[in-house]
Amino acid sequence: MKVTAGLAPQIQQDMQRFVVYLEQEKNASVSTVASYQRDLKKLFAFLKSKGVDCVQDINTTNLNSYILQMEKDGFSTASVSRTIASIRAFCHYMFKTKITQEDPSEMIHAPHVEKKVPQILTTEEVVLLLSQPDDVTPKGMRDRAMLELLYATGMRVSELTSLRVEDVNMQMNYVVCRDASKERVIPFGTQAEKALTLYLEQSRPALLKGKQSEYLFTNCSGTAMSRQGFWKLIKRYSQKAGITGEITPHTLRHSFGAHLVQNGADLRAVQEMMGHSDISTTQMYRNINAKRVREVYKKAHPRK
Repeated sequence: MKVTAGLAPQIQQDMQRFVVYLEQEKNASVSTVASYQRDLKKLFAFLKSKGVDCVQDINTTNLNSYILQMEKDGFSTASVSRTIASIRAFCHYMFKTKITQEDPSEMIHAPHVEKKVPQILTTEEVVLLLSQPDDVTPKGMRDRAMLELLYATGMRVSELTSLRVEDVNMQMNYVVCRDASKERVIPFGTQAEKALTLYLEQSRPALLKGKQSEYLFTNCSGTAMSRQGFWKLIKRYSQKAGITGEITPHTLRHSFGAHLVQNGADLRAVQEMMGHSDISTTQMYRNINAKRVREVYKKAHPRK
């Protein structure tokens, strides 16, 4: 898809090379490629107005000028950050392929991004949510086991749905959770153990109907439960429980982390269980609890 009309000929060629690189080497999706192209076309239009018609003339100064202009024009922090990512990807490719002698994007001043405070449930809301599945039907047993295990371990939904039977140790009460580069061992408690035992002994055989599957959680066809399927499931149960707000599988993950920290768990231990690469990500759960303490103080203290 050629969307470089109006650009200088050399920049058109460099853009096309970059697009081919994204599609063939990085296996980028159509929407991702289109997003890069939109961001870069706007950049090149700005640079052209400043007399820059070739990539060799792009430097840190004119890149920062463009970012500053975006901020003056009222673009959101998210839009500016995405544009910077597009610029850096393009400039890195130009440098990597020796089209340019240096990478001018290395010194771009990125905007400060305020991290949004994640939504978490109260312990009462978690208990209410987890009590919604019907324990007398195969689907209900499976749903309860999935919800209990998700809250007990803080796994990502993709990690939950990709669990295999061999990843669960029912004698020692832990799961082995794997991602692309590493694995971690996460313990779970008695409530998750009870729900899993019921699921494995009664629900899973009923769902599989004699079929074999390596995956722990399956649907009625005997194939692995999908992320989308579980997403719909948790939405249905949260509505049934009367919990307001948009509840997602990640809400339970955040609630797991926040509740552990709230009850005195060591941050490093929580970081390891959740698979956070940076302790600052785990730190936000302490900040959430500090914020709630301040809110309670303001509402209740007689001399606030």
